[in-house]
Amino acid sequence: MKSLFESETHQDILNRIEKLNENSTANWGKMNVGQMLKHCQQPMEIALGKREIKGKAGFFTKIIFKLFKPMMYNDRPWKRNIGTPREFVITGPQDFDAEKNNIVKLINEFASKKNNTNWPKHPIFGVFTTEQRGQMQYKHLDHHLTQFGV
Repeated sequence: MKSLFESETHQDILNRIEKLNENSTANWGKMNVGQMLKHCQQPMEIALGKREIKGKAGFFTKIIFKLFKPMMYNDRPWKRNIGTPREFVITGPQDFDAEKNNIVKLINEFASKKNNTNWPKHPIFGVFTTEQRGQMQYKHLDHHLTQFGV
């Protein structure tokens, strides 16, 4: 599985983002390109300890999500139109240029942490290794960049 911690993969993601413009349209789903860029920032902010999910997952929710945890970083692409947790749903207009700049900064910051061993615990899935985190962030970005045809 590719990882955002691999230099070539990191650069490939940045190149794909550069191909987006404010008129890019989704091949599926409800988000526009600005909303997608904002949405992609949120899991990365959680991984970097810059954002917390409000509320706590209950015991049974955590057990169910632990069963799905490997899907976050394995080689199988995510299905189109999979549900989005309400904390990550972005509505309303977004400034495309600002969100594009923000996601690039976050990607670069995240990629610079490839030797980090002290990650915050994920509020739902629990502990991820550094390798799993790099794969998970790549998989999420790849899913949405594919959604927008880049």
